[in-house]
Amino acid sequence: MVDSVRLDELNWLEFKSKVAAGAPVFLPLGSTEQHGPHLPLCVDVTLPTGVCERVAREVGGLVAPTIPYGCKSMPRSGGGEHFPGTLSLDAHTFSLVVRDVIRNLGRQGVRRIVVVNGHYENCWPSVEGLDLALRELWRDGIHDMQAMRLEYWDFAQRPTLDKLFPDGFPGIDLEHASLLETSLMLLLRPELVEMDKVPDDGPATFPPYDKFPLPEDFGLPHSGVLAVATGSTAEKGQLLMDDYVPLIAEAIRKEFRLDQ
Repeated sequence: MVDSVRLDELNWLEFKSKVAAGAPVFLPLGSTEQHGPHLPLCVDVTLPTGVCERVAREVGGLVAPTIPYGCKSMPRSGGGEHFPGTLSLDAHTFSLVVRDVIRNLGRQGVRRIVVVNGHYENCWPSVEGLDLALRELWRDGIHDMQAMRLEYWDFAQRPTLDKLFPDGFPGIDLEHASLLETSLMLLLRPELVEMDKVPDDGPATFPPYDKFPLPEDFGLPHSGVLAVATGSTAEKGQLLMDDYVPLIAEAIRKEFRLDQ
């Protein structure tokens, strides 16, 4: 048997066996989006996938292929759609993709789903997709599906954030391509990070509203990095991962009663 938590690296018999044993299945939600000149476009795929794989090993789970396209990038949280390489879906389309994947898993016997979001703008469309899937499964007579939906970054503890940001945490929306994501990428995929290209044109100075079309003087740094990535290290990424993995695993064990 292949020793992997990746669903797509198993054969169908191995998948069937693990599902029959009650394995929870993780569905990471990502995006293909600009992350400044020092990070690749795959950040929002790499990070939730890395978290899911680590948590899955802790709880006996499987990780479905990450959805690589996300809901539209917004200037105040992701820089915006005008950056080359940012490839997005309409919110409705994204929610239907999430629906279809969860619905398929449910029809194949999966009864525990953990949707793990890695792209800020996916938050509410992912709720819609999950709700649609559960409604359709219920209609089809599948009433015992259990689901969790979370943003992995919500599991960073305050003492960890205080250590990483002694001058104050700027907020997760401004941490796009900044210290948190850069440090996690240095931990997971250091070969894709170019620290010599970290910009110094931030932080962003947005007003408390959106404007369409996007004005040139809206407070968005030209680099697309919304806060500051200087000082990022793999060690800081490990501090974050040391929060994410055990706390998410604990929540999953509790909600799915895996220890009972």
